[in-house]
This record gives sequence, C-alpha cells and structure tokens, in this order.
Amino acid sequence: MPCTLSILLIHTLLSLLLPLTLAQTWTSCNPLNGTCPADTALSTNHTFDFTLAQPGNTWNLTAGAISYSPTTGAAFTINQKGDSPTIQSKFYLFFGVVEVWMQAATGKGIVSSIVLQSDDLDEIDWEIIGSNTTHVENNYYGKGNTTDAVARAKWYPMPGANSTDNNNSSASSSSPQDGFHNYTTSWTQEKLEWYVDGSLIRTLKYEDANGGASYPQTPCQLRLGIWPAGDPSNNNYTVAWAGGEVDYKKGPYTMNVKSARVTDFSSGKEYQYGDRTGSWQSIKTIPGNSTSQETLSKPPEKSLKQQFEGLSKGGKIGVAVGVIGAAVLALAGLWACCAIQRRKGRKEAALADAAYERDTAELLEYRAQGPKGWEKI
Repeated sequence: MPCTLSILLIHTLLSLLLPLTLAQTWTSCNPLNGTCPADTALSTNHTFDFTLAQPGNTWNLTAGAISYSPTTGAAFTINQKGDSPTIQSKFYLFFGVVEVWMQAATGKGIVSSIVLQSDDLDEIDWEIIGSNTTHVENNYYGKGNTTDAVARAKWYPMPGANSTDNNNSSASSSSPQDGFHNYTTSWTQEKLEWYVDGSLIRTLKYEDANGGASYPQTPCQLRLGIWPAGDPSNNNYTVAWAGGEVDYKKGPYTMNVKSARVTDFSSGKEYQYGDRTGSWQSIKTIPGNSTSQETLSKPPEKSLKQQFEGLSKGGKIGVAVGVIGAAVLALAGLWACCAIQRRKGRKEAALADAAYERDTAELLEYRAQGPKGWEKI
C-alpha cells in the first residue's frame, strides 16, 4: 500500500474516533440557547497585509504573542508548552470569501489553522499538520454537530504541477510548510468551496450537509492560529491525529501569515439572530454603518518620515529651519550651562587655593616659634 494512501486511511480512521476533539467549538454566547448581542458586520472587503502593519483594533489576540516582519508577515510561534497564539476578528461575515496566504508550521503534533466560526457553532476549517508535507485537511460543522466525521473531514494532496486530480495522491505536490500558499474558502447559501493556490479541491453543497441541517450558514468570525494538538495532555486520539507528541525541545514552531483578504457578501451594521433555528433565513441584517468598515476605511497613522515626505517644499524647509533652530538653541543652552559650570568651578578652585595658602602660612608661622608654636597646632 502506498505511503500516502496509508496516511489517508489512518487519518480517516482517527477522524471516526475523535470527532469531539477536533471541533473548535467554543463560543461566549450561543444564540440558540438564549438572547445574545448582535454580531458586528464587516460589510465590505478588505485585505489585511501583515507585512505592512499589525492587525489593529479589528482583531483580538488570544493565547500568546505574535511578531511581525516586512517579508514573512505575522509569525504565530509556539516556543513552549502552553503557547497557542491566535487572532480572532471582531467582525463577522455572513457568507463571503476568505483568502489567506500562509506558510504552515513544521513539527510533529503542531497544527496550523484557518477557522470560520459562528456564535451557534457553525464552523469551516483548514487544518494543516506540521509533519504532513503532502496533504491538507478541511472540515465543517453545523451547530457543533460532530457526527458523520468521514463525510466532513477530508484530506487532499497539495495541487501538483502535473496534476490537479484530487484522487491522485502520487501527483507532484509542494509542501505547505516550505513556502506560502493561498488557502481560499468561498461560502454562499448554496455551496462551500475550498481552493489551494487557485485549484478547487472540494465542493460541499447545502443539501449534501445532512439536508442542510449541518451546513454552516450563520455569521462567522475569522480565526488564524497555531496549536499543539500533540501535547501529551490531550487524549491519545488527538495526539495520533496530529502526528504524534510535540517535542518542545525541537521548537520553536512557527506559522507565518502574509495576508488575509476577507469579503463579506452581506451588508449592514450588525447581524442578529431572529429566532433559535440557526437557519440563514432567520438572520436579520440591521441597517446602518458598520463600525468595522468605518475603522478599516480610516487611513493608517503615518510615521514621522511619511508625514515629512508628504509636506510641500516650503513645509519641508520650514521644518528643517525649525529643527536647525532648535538644535542651535540646544547647543547655546549647553554652552551657557558649561560656561556657568566653568565659572563656578574656577571660583571654588580660587577659594580652595586661598584656604590652602592661609593654612600653609599659619603652619610656617607656628614652626618658626619653636616648641611653643607646635603646641598651638
């Protein structure tokens, strides 16, 4: 049996055993169980370029720290046990497209993930195992339903240069850990599509997800992160699915994200659950201006260099004159301070010299008086 086919069979068997452990099923308020706040809409399309700037106040950072580079973008790094850096959007999209340029982390037991998840636990996933250099997994959940794992979690080979046949595991492929690849999710009311580097690898129709009952269809946040699924504290099945136990001594393990382009197909201020069915038809779009859209439409704050370069020629001359003037004043102040200190020093030295001369004269006078003079000392 070819090695790649064996890997697929192992992962399929494991997915049957641990459906509960792989779902990113956590939410602060489930609207199917009670009244929850409305979801802030993205209501636009925007490219988050992590090589130019940090995410800003439209994202929350959880479970760790992230560094940034002008060449590799955001670095999500596991340095030690307990690290699991993740960013979560404050905005929601109600159907749309998400394109993420990512280099997956290496490492046995390390999982790089791209997750869309709603308040009522609808979920759309990309999960890439650090030790699997040939395949990527995608998955979906409806309302946190973790049954029928075989139909949901699927492994696909990276599209190769010579073949785009999803069933041909021997096709030429490139490693998700060796470079940046585009992972795209297209999500509508009718179907879900997963793409790698522009190649369609999977399509899920609404009716094929348990008649629509398990189809993700409510407003979702975007989460980008890395997690140690192979940590020994996890159950054996999760560790096995992740490729084995994490060896933290061989770290650090880093997932890099250059950019994330997010398009929201709906518009408005907020998205609100109209009832507790969790159907897309029940979602109410509240009209108004999206606070996320307003925040993202504001130009980023310019650096001092950018502000200077944006000035007119006269403005630049004025700034230069001001800087030179300030420098001259600073130098003048420094010179005056030094002059005062020198005068003060000379005065103190003169007083010290006078006292020394006086004491010396008295000493000579006493010595001239003989024994009686010494008694006065």
